[in-house]
Amino acid sequence: MLSHWLLRFDLHRLILALAVLGVLATFGNSFYAIHQAQRQLLIDSTLEANRVYATKLAASAEAMLNAAQGQLAYSATLLAPLLQANDIAGLEQEVTQLRERTNTFNSVAVVNTESTIVAVSPETLKVKGAKLSSRSARQTLANQQPTISDPLISLSGNYLISLSYPVFSTDRRYLGYVAGTIYLESASVLSSLLGQHYYQDGSYLYVVDRQKTLIYHPNPKRIGQKIGNNVVVDEVLQGRQGAQAVLNSRGTEMLAGFAPVAGAGWGVVAQRPRSATLAGLDEQMLDILKGMIPVTLFILFVIWLSATIISRPLRQLANRARLMDQQEAASNISSIRAWYFEAAQLKQAILKGLGLLNTKIDQLHTDSHTDPMTGLFNRRAMQQMLDGYQAQARPLAVIALDIDHFKAINDSFGHDVGDAVIVALATLMQRDLRADAALCRSGGEEFLLLLPGVSLVQAQRIAERLRQTVANHEMEQAGCITISLGVAHWPGDASDLGAVLKQADKALYQAKHRGRNCVVVAGA
Repeated sequence: MLSHWLLRFDLHRLILALAVLGVLATFGNSFYAIHQAQRQLLIDSTLEANRVYATKLAASAEAMLNAAQGQLAYSATLLAPLLQANDIAGLEQEVTQLRERTNTFNSVAVVNTESTIVAVSPETLKVKGAKLSSRSARQTLANQQPTISDPLISLSGNYLISLSYPVFSTDRRYLGYVAGTIYLESASVLSSLLGQHYYQDGSYLYVVDRQKTLIYHPNPKRIGQKIGNNVVVDEVLQGRQGAQAVLNSRGTEMLAGFAPVAGAGWGVVAQRPRSATLAGLDEQMLDILKGMIPVTLFILFVIWLSATIISRPLRQLANRARLMDQQEAASNISSIRAWYFEAAQLKQAILKGLGLLNTKIDQLHTDSHTDPMTGLFNRRAMQQMLDGYQAQARPLAVIALDIDHFKAINDSFGHDVGDAVIVALATLMQRDLRADAALCRSGGEEFLLLLPGVSLVQAQRIAERLRQTVANHEMEQAGCITISLGVAHWPGDASDLGAVLKQADKALYQAKHRGRNCVVVAGA
């Protein structure tokens, strides 16, 4: 079963199968490599885009905070004489103008050295005259320098960050500070800066302070929460910018870019779901596949055509080698166009082998039909010729002859001389024979001469001429010898050739009885 299955594979199929497998493997590997490269390109480009985006927003936030501090610094110079003179109306007017003029702060307040709020805008907050006792307020008074607070809950219950700037008199005496707040859970300059960049594909950004507390997140419920076990947050709060893949709090793999807001100790993180980044990859690969298929089909066609052309000489040699027993086998093989080295060598080898085989067959045929001593036809060849004559119904004269007193020659001179006499006689008789005559050695010193198309009278003359030729010829060592001959004719002397041979043989023996060295015609 296996051998039958294997025989179905020829060189054409094997070349085609190997080439197709190679092309398909290359196609698959290329497609996979393109997929991986495209996938990595999308990831890398998203990471880089998020890093650039986070850096840009961090720079914007830094610029916004610097601008806010600048506004507070300018206002502090205006507030100093008012605070020193305890001009409450003037203080309230200035903080209101500061809040409304810049639209940076949700609220503005002036705090004296007693940590008491002496002016506030808007007045609806109802905190004027309140004394601040929080750690952040105490630190601001103690530091006497510009400060950005950590997120805190104000006296009015708002979750916010506070930017403050110290107020000094002209003689550099510390009078307190002016503070502007930015709300974290409601509309503010921070949410305006960051919120307008919110995407609909799951991308978002968030901001953390130095305590890993969320101060901005698209989901307001997340603001104020602390983030733990996040390598991106750890990196950005160490003042580094970059990009990497990370799992968010929901276990979703995100591609995050991050950058620090150095002046505030914040970190800005912009991230996009990995799934959203790769969502268009399948469609891109389908487009690539559509582009690759025509080229691949063309390559497969070229492979099929090449395999056909390459295998054709060998296939033709294989097919015609199966018919080497036909007469035209050599010419059929010679006509094959073996256009490359291996096929040409194989063709030459087959032709050479075929020539040697034909020579060997011819030699075997000759050996099987030839007497090895004399080179005459043997009894097998004689029988085939007789069958042919009878099938053609062609008239035939038969002359049977043998050497007279041959035993005496062997006894007197030895068998070597006897064999030499037989060979010499065969050569002598062939010298004057007709082209279509067939001389056979039928056994020992006996011979049979077949003469197709010869009449009985002509055969008798030929026999007599042979007798005289032999009688007049002197053999080496043995001297002169004689022969006796019997002549018969078909269809005249018998109905079949076998009987004619017997008639000729009978006539030969009659010649022996008549004293040898004579010709006897059957029936005479």
